[in-house]
Amino acid sequence: MKTSDVIAAYLAVRRAQGVQLRSSERVLYRLARQTGDGEFDAITTEDLALFLHGPGELSSTWKGKHGMLNSLYRFAVTRGYAQLNALPQRKPKLPQAHPAYIYSTAEVQRLVDAAARLQNPKSPLQGSTYRLLLLLMYGAALRVSEAMGLQLRDVDLQAATLTIRETKFYKTRLVPIGPHLAGELRQYLGQRTLLPMKQGQESAVLCSRTGQHLWYQNVVKLFQRIRHDAGIGTPQGASRPPRMHDLRHTAAMHRLVRWYEQGLDVNSLLPKLSTYMGHSGVTSTQRYLHMTPDLLAQANQRFAAYAEQGGSHA
Repeated sequence: MKTSDVIAAYLAVRRAQGVQLRSSERVLYRLARQTGDGEFDAITTEDLALFLHGPGELSSTWKGKHGMLNSLYRFAVTRGYAQLNALPQRKPKLPQAHPAYIYSTAEVQRLVDAAARLQNPKSPLQGSTYRLLLLLMYGAALRVSEAMGLQLRDVDLQAATLTIRETKFYKTRLVPIGPHLAGELRQYLGQRTLLPMKQGQESAVLCSRTGQHLWYQNVVKLFQRIRHDAGIGTPQGASRPPRMHDLRHTAAMHRLVRWYEQGLDVNSLLPKLSTYMGHSGVTSTQRYLHMTPDLLAQANQRFAAYAEQGGSHA
């Protein structure tokens, strides 16, 4: 059976279970192209190792691709499309992941303002769409894919909740939102009615001028422009500028800092933050605790410099 046919069968089964798998689809069909789309069972471990490594230097994307392919192979072996899982079982030493960048509240505001200034005569809602995208990531600590995947039926303004469906860990969760974000959503949805909604209540909240889901590559490209217009470059000592995904990290960190400042028991509240963010366990959230003292120290230094200037904004 051809590789592309196995992939199509796998995606059909997973989507029948309610899983979207948009990013996985791109990766898996890239494997089919790279291996010539021959017999799936003829793909060798060497072929897969080359695909997992990718062009250029080895990166942390190896782990994500390995997980996607492992899921595909479990499906293929149980259906008889492959005799065995040909994936390399030894994990290479991956480069250390880039540390998250924590935006200041002023930088978050500049990003939101820069997004609102986007102008495209062919897409009059582009500025409003990208402004809301950033507000959702910061105000509700959503992943990029979660914000992009929101459907009209997922927004309950009366209950002030968002339904995040079958995302990274195939879970669905309810995310409460504050009155400010709810107001932003209400205003945007009033504009959204001017665009096509071919799938009814399953249409995308954040969409193109034709009412279709946003393309991730276009979102990243426009964010780079937004970040530049907001005057945010590569931090001193860093090898790259802040990412859009860092807004989610920033939301978590700002929440922890507020809890510390309020004198609350952060350790007891951590499981609630973990659930809110859709982490697989509290371990994923605990990493923020190691970053919080540094952020508090930076905030204290900024306040001290501000106080020395007599409280001026100069």
